[in-house]
Amino acid sequence: MNDMAKNLILWLVIAAVLLTVFNNFSVDSSPQAMSYSQFVQQVQNEQIRSVTIDGYTITGERNDGSAFRTIRPAAEDPKLIDDLLSHNVTVVGKAPEQQSLWMRLLIASFPILLILAIFMFFMRQMQGGGAGKGGPMSFGKSKAKLLSQDQIKTTFADVAGCDEAKEEVEELVDFLRDPTKFQRLGGTIPRGVLMVGPPGTGKTLLAKSIAGEAKVPFFSISGSDFVEMFVGVGASRVRDMFEQAKKQAPCIIFIDEIDAVGRSRGAGMGGGNDEREQTLNQLLVEMDGFEPNEGIIVIAATNRPDVLDPALLRPGRFDRQVVVPLPDIRGREHILNVHLRKVPLADDVKPSLIARGTPGFSGADLANLVNEAALFAARRNKRLVSMEELDMAKDKIMMGAERKSMVMTDKEKLNTAYHESGHAIIGLVMPEHDPVYKVTIIPRGRALGVTMFLPEEDRYSLSRQQIISQICSLFGGRIAEEMTLGPNGVTTGASNDIKRATELAHNMVAKWGLSEEMGPIMYDEDESHQFLGGPGQGGKLKSGETTSKLDKEVRKIIDGCYEQAKKILEENRDKLDAMAEALMKYETIDSQQLNDIMEGRDPRPPEGWDDPSSGAPSGGEPHAESAPDSSSDTEDDDTPSRRPSDPLGGPAGS
Repeated sequence: MNDMAKNLILWLVIAAVLLTVFNNFSVDSSPQAMSYSQFVQQVQNEQIRSVTIDGYTITGERNDGSAFRTIRPAAEDPKLIDDLLSHNVTVVGKAPEQQSLWMRLLIASFPILLILAIFMFFMRQMQGGGAGKGGPMSFGKSKAKLLSQDQIKTTFADVAGCDEAKEEVEELVDFLRDPTKFQRLGGTIPRGVLMVGPPGTGKTLLAKSIAGEAKVPFFSISGSDFVEMFVGVGASRVRDMFEQAKKQAPCIIFIDEIDAVGRSRGAGMGGGNDEREQTLNQLLVEMDGFEPNEGIIVIAATNRPDVLDPALLRPGRFDRQVVVPLPDIRGREHILNVHLRKVPLADDVKPSLIARGTPGFSGADLANLVNEAALFAARRNKRLVSMEELDMAKDKIMMGAERKSMVMTDKEKLNTAYHESGHAIIGLVMPEHDPVYKVTIIPRGRALGVTMFLPEEDRYSLSRQQIISQICSLFGGRIAEEMTLGPNGVTTGASNDIKRATELAHNMVAKWGLSEEMGPIMYDEDESHQFLGGPGQGGKLKSGETTSKLDKEVRKIIDGCYEQAKKILEENRDKLDAMAEALMKYETIDSQQLNDIMEGRDPRPPEGWDDPSSGAPSGGEPHAESAPDSSSDTEDDDTPSRRPSDPLGGPAGS
């Protein structure tokens, strides 16, 4: 029954109810009303011709033909009939009204019908009908959202930075539009496509663009929507989802974060989740079981392909794996062009320069950068977003937000200036080190100061010399403090530097085979499968002698880098003092000012800088007592340049 018929029936019922109420409550005002005493008087005067008695109501007609109406009192009047008859009044009795059979049946069954209606209403609510969608009785139904052809506006034109991945999925669109093109050559459409890549690279956006280009029904669901606390619910939802998809075929099913339900079965540590395994088993059967699913393409996305069950990845299920990597410099420029289309730009904006200065940024990072730049411009009441706001947004994302309200004494600022200068000088002198981009003693994020390095080009691996140079620059801040404050004045500000340098040295020996003493052997077992019953469970046992050799070799690398960095700073003590003085004066210096200092010249003042009347604070033995988690982690944003291969094994930041 369509909505028009329902509305028509509803209005007819309302009209009938109103008509009944009107008829029941309306009063016929045509007969003349009079009191009962007047009625008795007229009867005795023989002025009444006939009467009709209906309970307490008496209506009748006078001799002159006029009608009247009166109400007799509740007290009994046994002489009334005798008086009427003795005065020749015609008496008419009215039979009591009786309800129809249907009305009596309706009244008798009304309580039962009311109870049934309430029961059906609550059952409908619990089963997910009407306004009660998602009720407790609907846990066996699929939660996939069906999007029609016109609901998705995203196309391939909105996706940039992953040309190879787009080429892979364009075949799906061509097949859905013209399947005979492939079928006449014996080709079949892939049953499943698994999109793999780091977070924020555009896997979900790419899936939306497939639906927008193919113009077919699109079911969207998350992996976590399958599993509930009730046994068998996940498998039931998988069956229901594929049954709905068969009715809409050809169509696309998109499962986001499939690792929530597709993890390897038979985990040894901590026992397995039987409900999740049943859900995975049902998904495996539906994708490639006894009954084929023609015209249904399953697209899944995950950033953890290492935890997926092997049966899910075999041909016939997910036939194709599409890698959506972090974009290179060209890809970043294209992504920026997509996001900058939505922002009014000034003439000085150059997306190519922003792309070069954002190595390792994902598509989501670049979208955030453009949004932060727009917010900076709005705060300044500007109508256009300029390159200055984009640079400020980039610095905020890479180094953290400025904490200008943080009060630091002159000694703390001077100590931070020497600390950051030590990092910068080592980075400028050591071979194959990333160029220094900017040095600041303005607190950002959790750091009291930041020294940021930017690579000249995208890098996906590191050489031994590059790692040694990084370790040396990490110790530059601590050595600078030791040279200015003495051994007893060194602060805790280098805690994170020491941690990262130790990790690099340990990985050189135990993972990357960059130690001549220990050889190209991996001593640390891969820990990615330790909670999945994989080969890493339990770890690799090493003898005490091997462990001792590992520790000695790590210490040898650390000591060598420490001495090398100390020698560089001792040879460049004048540049260390000059750089610290410049930081105290300007608070932030860029690569051009750093080059001036390293060449023995006074650093040029930054653009728009007004020289204050008072010079930079000076003097004294600086001393800073910063907590380990508030240390001046000076290379917070050197790691993003290594995100594509992530050889450090950890995220960027302090």
